[in-house]
Amino acid sequence: MLLKSTTRHIHIFTAEVRDRDLIPKEGVLTLDVDPDNEFNWNDDALQSVYRKFEEFVESYEGEELTEYNLRRIGSDLEHFVRSLLSEGKISYNLNARVQNYSLGLPRVGENENKLLGSQ
Repeated sequence: MLLKSTTRHIHIFTAEVRDRDLIPKEGVLTLDVDPDNEFNWNDDALQSVYRKFEEFVESYEGEELTEYNLRRIGSDLEHFVRSLLSEGKISYNLNARVQNYSLGLPRVGENENKLLGSQ
């Protein structure tokens, strides 16, 4: 049975990816970070999300894998992504298909503020 947790920026499935399809598989968790490409990522920031995911999964070791537990992990990861944004480790992709700013308004530099104010 496929279990899942989907937040705006974090999707977790009990499945593996084969030819771009999700194949339900017990004991396997697949993490999709920022599926809508809302953020600009560097490798360090993305790897920190994967490490945090592994920490959260390990914290549930020995417990039954439930949709509730996956949702908690997904929610905690969503908060972690928010912290990366507020720390400036990632930024909004201003060329994204949808500009939602769901984690707060984007920061703009001082020069950009002056340009925006002079229009």
